[in-house]
Amino acid sequence: MPIVQADRLSRIGAALLKAAGASDEEAGAVAVGCVNANLAGHDSHGVIAIPTYIDRVKAGHIVPGAAWTIVRESPTTTVIDGHWGFGFHVNAKAMALTIEKAKTANVAACTVFRQSHVGRLAAYPMMAMREGMIGLATADSGRSPKHVAPFGGREPRLGTNPISIAVPSDLEGPFCLDMATSAVAAGKIALAVARSEQIPQGWIIDTDGRHTTDPRDFRKGGALLPLGGTEGYKGSGLAAMVEVLCGLLTGLGFGVEPTGRHNDGCFMAVFNVAAFRPLQDFKKEVVEFARYLKSTPPSEGSSGVFYPGEVEYLREQERRKNGIEVEDATWDKLRALAVEYRIADELGFG
Repeated sequence: MPIVQADRLSRIGAALLKAAGASDEEAGAVAVGCVNANLAGHDSHGVIAIPTYIDRVKAGHIVPGAAWTIVRESPTTTVIDGHWGFGFHVNAKAMALTIEKAKTANVAACTVFRQSHVGRLAAYPMMAMREGMIGLATADSGRSPKHVAPFGGREPRLGTNPISIAVPSDLEGPFCLDMATSAVAAGKIALAVARSEQIPQGWIIDTDGRHTTDPRDFRKGGALLPLGGTEGYKGSGLAAMVEVLCGLLTGLGFGVEPTGRHNDGCFMAVFNVAAFRPLQDFKKEVVEFARYLKSTPPSEGSSGVFYPGEVEYLREQERRKNGIEVEDATWDKLRALAVEYRIADELGFG
């Protein structure tokens, strides 16, 4: 697999997206968002997704340049229609507006609908975190095809429905939870297929409801399992609540509609820490809490405790220095798109 520096990957992604019709701002938002996911080790949400986004532009499922609009709002709430724009771009604008409202009202929330895939969900709560606020985001895929079987079921009825919460602190890395409510993100199955790798038991079932370690079974009618293994009713319950916040509260609904158009619904909220206690005291105590968690002796076979977000932070430092491994199948797709748009030499694919 080629190893590529982050800035070059961002340039490649942005150039391909612009060639496909995205504006400079949209292309930059998507490319940087994907590469940031790679840097954090979430390769399933990295540049592997860019060819898929371009396919959706070609199919008319993503509308470059779409002007997002506010459907209704109050001093503390906003409902936003993305008009099928790039989720990275629409959702970032929605979170920025919610942060501004929280600066005045201390607590603010928004829903966003009719937008494409929003990428790694942590990107949006971390926007609030950098402003000294607690950010929360949940997302689902609207009525596009589902991938997760509810606990005890065989057929998909839920999305991977992630939840992310980011907290301001004086730590070097962000104190941030970023998790799917499924056993694994769907993109990690695609990544395993692209890398010709087996997957762990407990990630998916095949079309007959049997556990399997072959990632190709997922696209043959299989389903992801909810988070929790034998206690998967917990992940299934969390996913159902995310569906309510992001599908029902937004008006997207549930189930699958025939076009298969990917349609991320999001619910996001921001809490101004200073409204509850002095921000600097809070940030300092988050550091103390993280150190308290990490001070426990490691269990057998463990290298020790990491606070939420620490592993991603450490991986980002390493990958910024040493580069990002891109699986051959993804690199070949990026090269093919560069050839198609006649910018292969410009992007160094010659």
